[in-house]
Amino acid sequence: MHFCCLHGLLAERVTCVFAEEFVVLDADSLLWAEARSLLNAALHLEQQDDQFVWHGWQKQHITTFLQNLPSHCALLAGVWMADDGPEEQLVLGLVCEVMNGEISSLRTFESLVDSALPAISVLEPGFEHARELLRVTKAQVAPVAWAIFTDLATWQEWLFTEESADRIPDKAELLASLARQGRCVLMGSQAMHHHI
Repeated sequence: MHFCCLHGLLAERVTCVFAEEFVVLDADSLLWAEARSLLNAALHLEQQDDQFVWHGWQKQHITTFLQNLPSHCALLAGVWMADDGPEEQLVLGLVCEVMNGEISSLRTFESLVDSALPAISVLEPGFEHARELLRVTKAQVAPVAWAIFTDLATWQEWLFTEESADRIPDKAELLASLARQGRCVLMGSQAMHHHI
């Protein structure tokens, strides 16, 4: 499935997260179950003023982050959940394409087709598969600026940490702290410039 979201109603935006026309690819993928709620939250955040906060996320901070990325790049999120056995199951595999500081497309790992890339059902959170995901994304979408590979509990802790009464959480510092604890792996061209 392929569809566009037009943001004509948001013409008076002060800051932008999404491009005027942004494309969602392979929305019928099984990996969209987890991604759909994130997209809905991001679209809601996009429509709010710059003071609105969603679980510690503020549009101005996201916009600043996006504008400091290379002009054409990709962001990856791979999140695994342990099932009943020793295997881990991929529950979120998302590629976010960024052009000129705005999100231009979203797709799942399922849209990445390459003979060297393992099937989604056997992708693991290890270095070898992460390196292959970065390679294929670079070839098919754009060079990867940031990629996070983690477990579901760590992802949810980072994503949903709320603001306290006196301050909004620093999501970058929280992510850096989780990486230092070994709870997630950060990769990509921008991750190499920021030693975490």
